[in-house]
Amino acid sequence: MGKVDKHIFAKNSSWTFNNIANKFERHVEKSVPFYHEGHTLINSYSDFFIKDNSLVYDIGCSTGLLINKLLKYHSKKKIKVVGIDSISSMIKKAKKNNKDKRSSFFVKDIEKFKFKKSSLITSYYTIQFIHPHVRQKIIDKIFLSLQWGGAFIIFEKVRGSDARFNDYMTQIYNDFKLKNGFSEEEIINKTKSLKGVLEPFSTKGNYDLLKRAGFKDVMTIFKWNNFEGILAIK
Repeated sequence: MGKVDKHIFAKNSSWTFNNIANKFERHVEKSVPFYHEGHTLINSYSDFFIKDNSLVYDIGCSTGLLINKLLKYHSKKKIKVVGIDSISSMIKKAKKNNKDKRSSFFVKDIEKFKFKKSSLITSYYTIQFIHPHVRQKIIDKIFLSLQWGGAFIIFEKVRGSDARFNDYMTQIYNDFKLKNGFSEEEIINKTKSLKGVLEPFSTKGNYDLLKRAGFKDVMTIFKWNNFEGILAIK
């Protein structure tokens, strides 16, 4: 068991979001570059897809922070935003943080969740934790559930296109974490805990997933080193 952040410990190849709901936002703010700015960008792009009576899903909603921001951003619209997460403590926290009657939350494995036709689906650093052998199936499911003209906005950590670029990006990201207060030991322990749990694809790998599912119009809307946001329109 190794320390990966203040009051957060994890075993080798065993990272989990269980039991960290109260520490999650602080940890992710230190770990993910431009975490809140990504939310703001999603809000801005949502203007093109969210209208009155729109249905929106957030996959891997964690504590519901993005949903909270979306609902405030579209405060005058009659919409429904649904948060899905497989961790019950995260959903409990999300419900506590969000009392807007236009929201609802479900503890559910995304593989088993039944979508209704929606205008927008978001996934903020979530798909990377879904095992590669079912990842295409999930993206296919997302595509089919969207209305024509609807959008999928996905943010993911990405690998480099070759070993050299991946090495560059990893070193720059480690520098980022050191500047944010993580110790070298915590960075190493977190990396070890994510083995076999976090499986990021390259930019091309993510584009290929989306294209195979049926998305024709795909564009990168955010990029910082090895973190990327993509807009895909059906």
